[in-house]
Amino acid sequence: MRQLLEIEDLRVEFAGKGQAFAAVSDVSLKLDRGRTLGLVGESGSGKTVTSLAVMRLIPSPPGRVAAGRIWFDERDLVPLTDKEFSGIRGREISMVFQEPMTSLNPVFTTGDQVAEVYRIHLKLGKKEAFERAVAMLEKVGIPDPARRAREYPHQMSGGMRQRVLIAIALACRPKLLIADEPTTALDVTVQAQILNLMEQLRDEMGTALLLITHDLGVVAESADDVAVMYAGRIVEQAACRPLFETPWHPYTAGLLHSRPVLGRRGAGRHLDTIPGAVPDPKHLPPGCSFEPRCPRRKAICAQQMPPLEEKSPGRQARCWVAP
Repeated sequence: MRQLLEIEDLRVEFAGKGQAFAAVSDVSLKLDRGRTLGLVGESGSGKTVTSLAVMRLIPSPPGRVAAGRIWFDERDLVPLTDKEFSGIRGREISMVFQEPMTSLNPVFTTGDQVAEVYRIHLKLGKKEAFERAVAMLEKVGIPDPARRAREYPHQMSGGMRQRVLIAIALACRPKLLIADEPTTALDVTVQAQILNLMEQLRDEMGTALLLITHDLGVVAESADDVAVMYAGRIVEQAACRPLFETPWHPYTAGLLHSRPVLGRRGAGRHLDTIPGAVPDPKHLPPGCSFEPRCPRRKAICAQQMPPLEEKSPGRQARCWVAP
């Protein structure tokens, strides 16, 4: 069976003053083994909340998975107890977080932090775990890994710290790797190195990759398939090339047109933008959430939320005006 992860109608709620509100609604995704799915959208669209729901890291209270299923390797993760899930997190599903300086512990060496994965999940002794950690640091391209394994995170560059996080995430050869904005705040050269590293390790280990980003250039470079999120919902899904060539949802088209492209605009011209702002999840409009900003809106768009429909094989859109 090629399919590894399937999210069905996921809804994540957070308690607010007076009533709960949904940060993620009706999210359905599929990811096959050995493939990369790019999850794209503006800040606040629900990308990270979706990934934290898969990892069982939604802070409770105030958050909770209110509805839906998360199937991983033919198991539903939602009803599992914390003890049952602890054997999956870090071993079968791992995550690379956005900011390595807040994800790594500043008072432990990088080698000890990688070795901890081997000690917890593989029950290795301290010496063998540290040796495996050094080997893993070498695998992710850290020079002089034996020396670096005895250094602390603040002694490393941002790119090297990100490689340490990848080493931790891939130590147990997980079936699924979730990377949340893995190249944020890195320069372009280091970004390319990190993306190439993840692709290489994905191909070697057969790991599926859920790549969360707002950077369409990263998606075009690395993803096989793309899901676009807006205001907590999936608005379009397709293979990478068709989506970039002919976006169906007006929001996807707006994101693509807002990219800076060399030679497309004259000197001194502004970048294209999407007018307006992402709606407050506590006060979503009654129809399509993108309707107030949409240049192609119709009367029905303000009245009724469109369903996510498969308009052609392998391609879905949540839009009344999509082809």
